[in-house]
Amino acid sequence: MATNQRISNGFQVNRSMLTGGVVLTGIGSALGAAGTAMVCVALLTAGRNWLRSLDTTPTALAHRALHEAKVASSAGWEAWRAEHSSPN
Repeated sequence: MATNQRISNGFQVNRSMLTGGVVLTGIGSALGAAGTAMVCVALLTAGRNWLRSLDTTPTALAHRALHEAKVASSAGWEAWRAEHSSPN
């Protein structure tokens, strides 16, 4: 069996080189997927450890920021109403 196969009009494919390329691509893809999984695990572990080291939880920080935003919004609304409700 020949390693070169003729496909229409003289186009020849070296089957052993093609097979080798497919195998190497598959191995590279598997290694890339394994590396990606390792990076994800490392980042998730670091993030979890960082969250545990915080003094205030992110939920508490979000509640505090929301409360401050509501207070600021209310103060701004009251100031606007006081300015625009008085006759000039």
